[in-house]
Amino acid sequence: MLYLQLFYTFFKIGLFGFGGGYAMLSLIQGEVVTRYGWLTPQEFTDIVAVSQMTPGPIGINSATYVGFTATGSVWGSVVATFAVVLPSFILMLTISKFFLKYQKHPLVEAVFKGLRPAVVGLLASAALVLMNAENFGSPTDDLYSFIVSCLLFIITFIGTRRFKLNPIGMIVACGIAGLLLY
Repeated sequence: MLYLQLFYTFFKIGLFGFGGGYAMLSLIQGEVVTRYGWLTPQEFTDIVAVSQMTPGPIGINSATYVGFTATGSVWGSVVATFAVVLPSFILMLTISKFFLKYQKHPLVEAVFKGLRPAVVGLLASAALVLMNAENFGSPTDDLYSFIVSCLLFIITFIGTRRFKLNPIGMIVACGIAGLLLY
């Protein structure tokens, strides 16, 4: 029964996770943390960090990790990973047959125009999901950690956005800063 729930959950996430892995994060959190309780909020934060550092798409890496954690078995990883990839595979096969033929059709153009704001909303939701006490600390619990976390976030955001600094270099620099400041 758990494997069926896992398959259904990640199939649904794969089907409605427009915008890629980061857009899927809020869907994944809603299902695996809030609805089923397969992970705690702290474990979900850890999964995001590990999924970002390992090669491959974050949505697939997250599904693999959740599948293993929920079932305690590699088969859980296989089921969740297969389920999250299957809708995209099916949709791409179907769409590729018709897209080239109908891409200039007004209805198709309207659908893609409608999807753009939805993708932006899902990405914004993913960013808000990651802005939690597990990542930033709490000003009431530990003001120093909260301020340092916020400053590192702001510096990294400005560094990558304004000055086009290498994100990998920024990750390493923040890791070193975290070790030195905590």
